[in-house]
Amino acid sequence: MISILSGGTGTPKLLQGMVRVANPEDITVIVNTIENDYFSGVYVAPDVDTVIYTLAGIINEDTWYGVKDDSFVTHERLKEIGCPETLRIGDRDRALKIQKTILMENKSLSQAIDIQRKELGIKSTVIPMSDQESHITINTHEGEMEFHEFLVEHQGKPEVLDINYQKVDPAIGVIESIENSDIVVIGPSNPITSIEPIISAKDVRKALKNAYVVAVSPIIGNQPVSGPAAKFMEARGYEVSSLGVAGIYQDFLDRFIIDVLDVDYQEEIEKLISDVMLTQTIMRNVNDKINLARCILGENV
Repeated sequence: MISILSGGTGTPKLLQGMVRVANPEDITVIVNTIENDYFSGVYVAPDVDTVIYTLAGIINEDTWYGVKDDSFVTHERLKEIGCPETLRIGDRDRALKIQKTILMENKSLSQAIDIQRKELGIKSTVIPMSDQESHITINTHEGEMEFHEFLVEHQGKPEVLDINYQKVDPAIGVIESIENSDIVVIGPSNPITSIEPIISAKDVRKALKNAYVVAVSPIIGNQPVSGPAAKFMEARGYEVSSLGVAGIYQDFLDRFIIDVLDVDYQEEIEKLISDVMLTQTIMRNVNDKINLARCILGENV
């Protein structure tokens, strides 16, 4: 059994390789929910939706958000009538979000997600990190901002001073999945706002310490592969590098995979984590994703 901790960037690409080298039915994806919120009256779970769309083979790989070949009639019409949206939500994407919103009137987020992943023919299990609501804010030199306000409206440009969110209880199945897995994989997602919220949920870190955990660094050199991870790491006092990521995960990590370009960090990282592997971590195509998945699972590339 394999448990994968995921945000909405980086790790979904890895999932495309994982389901090709392992039985999809043996994979459970535990997904960050810290960015969930309501937009235009519908419940939006960005990272969960990206994971579901990826596993269903309908993800828009140009943006790694939303459904491929989607239309935006409703989004454009809302703008025309004076109701512009913070997020650009496609029509097919919106339909699934509306369904989730309706389901959650009498079901938990976990139950709603399970219904949707089955309807989309997904064989892997997808679990939100929590069924509880948590609110994240970004403190910047321009004042406190909502996450999507910072990321979308301000395009992640303001200087980040701190990140705040409430810790939550894990959803049913999260701890059990970690405890029953042969390997737990922390994907190359933002370590501060995608992975840290998951591992800070009650008893998750304790479960990780008793599991075999492998992580892939989302940082190469001093730059994240994508997203605002650098600003968030700096705000929390971590060096923006694979060494900085190792410092975040060191108390439970058994093996750390870094890019070949980070060979100069290897010796320092090995003072924190004894098993460090160098390989290509950039995933430009399906073969790259398969090769990285094989490295994680200990198979010959």
